[in-house]
Amino acid sequence: MGILNTLEEVAGAVVAVEGLKKVDPNASLLGEAAAAVAGYKGVELVKEKLDEKIEGDGTSPDQPA
Repeated sequence: MGILNTLEEVAGAVVAVEGLKKVDPNASLLGEAAAAVAGYKGVELVKEKLDEKIEGDGTSPDQPA
């Protein structure tokens, strides 16, 4: 599952950079790099929180509790 984790993190970085470009079309390279890092780390945090939710009550996040 290593490749899937990598793809998720790269997708998070790309989405964050594209979002920054929508908000600020003249964003600097440093701003784009910061957005990419934030998106990359953001995916890790979201996955961690979802895992905690699943382990906490035993239900899937897409199933009503």
